[in-house]
Amino acid sequence: MQSLRQTALWLAAMALCTAAGPAAAETIANPVAAFSGLDKITGRITNFDVYIDETVQFGALQITPRVCYSRPPTESQRTSVFLEVDQVSLKGTVTRIFTGWMFADSPALHAIDHAVYDIWLIDCKQTTDVPPPAATSPAPADSRG
Repeated sequence: MQSLRQTALWLAAMALCTAAGPAAAETIANPVAAFSGLDKITGRITNFDVYIDETVQFGALQITPRVCYSRPPTESQRTSVFLEVDQVSLKGTVTRIFTGWMFADSPALHAIDHAVYDIWLIDCKQTTDVPPPAATSPAPADSRG
């Protein structure tokens, strides 16, 4: 009888420990992703900020971040971005060369494989000095009847 009670207490204690478990790290969605880009021909490194869902041109590449997550300063840092990268040819055709996650702490884990350009995530930001992309407004109505 005593062992049944001990077993019940042990199971209850395990259930409490499992329920409490480690707290999940809180992620912060940021409106801006900060990148660095290397032009391998000139050796020039460029830092640039991109708003989420904005497409920017870096050489022959078009970069569109979809989400940029970071963690609070009290947590271990894990900054990541989900992005799409397209290459524009000299003829104007666009080819998707990368879709996926990129991590600031492991830039080579999911790197853009391109002969001329390297791009890597630096940080996710809440603000930037770069003005936000202009909202697209409908074309003005033609007043001629």
